[in-house]
Amino acid sequence: MKVTLERAALLKSLGHVHRVVERRNTIPILSNVLLRAGEGALVLKATDLDIEVTERQPAEVGAPGATTLPAHTLYDIVRKLPDGAQVSLETLGEAGQLQLRSGRSRFTLQTLPDGDFPDLAAGEFTHSFALAPADLKKLIDKTQFAISTEETRYYLNGVFLHSMEADGQRTLRAVATDGHRLARVEIACPKGAEGMPGVIAPRKAVAEAQKLVEGLEGEVRVELSTTKIRLSFGDVVLTSKLIDGTFPDYMRVIPANNDKRLVVERIPFAAAVDRVSTISSERGRAVKLAIADGKLTLSVTNPDSGSAQEELDVDYDAAPLDIGFNARYLLDILEQLDSDTALFKLADPGSPTLAQDRDGASALYVLMPMRV
Repeated sequence: MKVTLERAALLKSLGHVHRVVERRNTIPILSNVLLRAGEGALVLKATDLDIEVTERQPAEVGAPGATTLPAHTLYDIVRKLPDGAQVSLETLGEAGQLQLRSGRSRFTLQTLPDGDFPDLAAGEFTHSFALAPADLKKLIDKTQFAISTEETRYYLNGVFLHSMEADGQRTLRAVATDGHRLARVEIACPKGAEGMPGVIAPRKAVAEAQKLVEGLEGEVRVELSTTKIRLSFGDVVLTSKLIDGTFPDYMRVIPANNDKRLVVERIPFAAAVDRVSTISSERGRAVKLAIADGKLTLSVTNPDSGSAQEELDVDYDAAPLDIGFNARYLLDILEQLDSDTALFKLADPGSPTLAQDRDGASALYVLMPMRV
């Protein structure tokens, strides 16, 4: 194998694929990136057996062939080469080595046979549709923060994607929850997504997709089966296994009859929550909201460090209510809202609260209260 390409192009591709490679691996080949040269291009592939990322990069191919190299070492070498440099990669006979040349730099790296590199065989995809990058970004950005990190409830360790009909409109919904808060966002159902299976895309695949969609022009192609998802971002293709589990019936926890409406200026409210929570304990992080007569009083009491209180003018004309929330969870939700005001629909101190930009907004959030 002999191939030459620009340092910037190689670095960009390695940046996309090397992130999938775990730093510690019991299987040596999984620490490597597969390089395959042929037909005027270099194809790079990396996998952790759950996710696979491949990218095709145009290159000058002197001799076609394939090999595998340590992913993080190769990425670090290319990253440290000067801008504008040309990089040449050439395998050295039967020695199981590859020489990387760039300007006056020479590196000889140990390789492993490309035949040992695992292939995340995708099988048949039953559904295929295209999404605008902004739509995919919205589905991920507005739900990702609520993904559970509790490994025992593995079925919550991802984003639940499914199509459904609501009010006569077909929508594609993304939902994530960790049991304390829930995020739900929807877009108009793309052509081809009708009747797709409800799937749970794992946390790592969602995080990779979020990075790959950044600054993308053109559509994202989504292909689905009951066990795998494939996302094509131009020359980059991300394939991932899905979480094999049943996502809970999230509709049961979205309150429908919360009749107390609180409308508050979003940014001043977030700043006030952030300020008073400085006093809260790391473990509890509880902030109390006392709402009455157009006034909201935020307070935190911590026996170890003191207390804090702040008052805000709000739009609220229901019966007085005292309710407590985890400050971090409240701030996460306020960060996801887009408008200048936030609408909270409350019931009582022990029931879940609904948060959204306004009635009928495409994104809504549910937050469980805390005892204060």
